[in-house]
Amino acid sequence: MHAVYVTDVKPGVVELRLVGFDVLRNVRMPRKAERGFLKVPVALREDATAFVRDYRTIPHQLTLGATLSGKSMYQRHLVTGLAQQPVALVGIDCKRGVELAPFAPRLSALATDPEQAAELLPVLVKEMEDRYDLIKARQGIAPGTPDEEITSDTWGLPEEERPVPIVLFVDEVAELFLVATRKDEEQRDEMVTQLIRLAQLGRAACIYLEVCGQRFGAELGKGATMLRAQLTGRVCHRVNDEASAKMALGDIAPEAVSAACAIAPERPGLAVAGDTSGGWSRIRTPYLSLGDAAAVCRESAHLVPNLPALEPFRPAVPLQPADAPVSLVKPVPLAE
Repeated sequence: MHAVYVTDVKPGVVELRLVGFDVLRNVRMPRKAERGFLKVPVALREDATAFVRDYRTIPHQLTLGATLSGKSMYQRHLVTGLAQQPVALVGIDCKRGVELAPFAPRLSALATDPEQAAELLPVLVKEMEDRYDLIKARQGIAPGTPDEEITSDTWGLPEEERPVPIVLFVDEVAELFLVATRKDEEQRDEMVTQLIRLAQLGRAACIYLEVCGQRFGAELGKGATMLRAQLTGRVCHRVNDEASAKMALGDIAPEAVSAACAIAPERPGLAVAGDTSGGWSRIRTPYLSLGDAAAVCRESAHLVPNLPALEPFRPAVPLQPADAPVSLVKPVPLAE
């Protein structure tokens, strides 16, 4: 056997899983992967089960990886999985949108440079505050209301009053921290503070964060480690040094750092996933072309929710070229 996994199901009962080969060499997702609202199967675990990104269980996540490590492929699966659900997708891609712009038909908002991000983040914070006002208004109901109707987050609101969930994708987060001149520091501090507020308070308002980057440590500047501490889920692809792996996994699963450093360059998509419970496992994302991912977003463009506050940031979607017209008149040769 290639590997044996033992899982404690309940007192006195264990599940024994035998794996006969390396399932991460040629990834094939299981057909019966767990799916649901805000649940996206994005990768395969080394025990042949699906790795499911569940936003209600782990609201915020940090994904690290060097260039060509498979980080973008992981993000594609997340975007396409969420695009088919009634959620709002918001992107901050300071690489001029090269990573998230292909998904523009399904995005409710997109910022492609730090200046646009500085305008978008306060709008998201204001949306979060409005949702908290909605929750507080619900808590101020009559004393005779049953306990099950009193809530501390948006999931306890009636379905007709519940605002649509928002998932914020931040690609290459270091671009928001780096400044070239001293006058840019004030804008940087404001953006970092707003991101920290969204990470600390966003869960109850159905606002979730997906933060991606090549490296994320204290050297980025003020607020970096505070933001990282709020990101419960961690996924570390191949990195360039051990320090980067420690930034992702060292504070939640120290023994997983060596596993992340052992990822070979010829196996893109391979990563180590962990969370604050201390558990971790190796995963690998299957291949998904950018064209197929963009096609899913175009087909699900009708699911973009109506959020007036984000309308000014809605990316412009170019019109698809029309097919060449086909003549219905059959040509008849001239008689000689």
